[in-house]
Amino acid sequence: MAFESPERSTTCTNDKVGKDETDIPKGSYAAGNRVELPVGAAPPFVVFINGVEQVEDRDYEVREGNIVFTRQIIKEKIGTGRWLAMYLGAWGSYRKNETVDLQFVRNGKTELESDLAVESE
Repeated sequence: MAFESPERSTTCTNDKVGKDETDIPKGSYAAGNRVELPVGAAPPFVVFINGVEQVEDRDYEVREGNIVFTRQIIKEKIGTGRWLAMYLGAWGSYRKNETVDLQFVRNGKTELESDLAVESE
């Protein structure tokens, strides 16, 4: 009998988790659903949101020099007062703030760019 390793499950049985992914919490906003590919970037592309690898054709697609996500990327609103408090070390920020990182090949070398600018489609 051959041993078959189970594939990683990408489904979640907790309904609340799926709901939270699309909800925009207080103090955050939907920044958009696409990032522009860096100049000279070539496949293979490995895309991460908050360090979690995304799956092409399920979570995003590559289209016309952009990575286009199937959902909005959520960013934190940081007003002057909040920024000043963080700068002075009074308190940190714990609101939802998603970052997009991209691994790609440029000039034959594998590169990684972090916290790419998110735009609306």
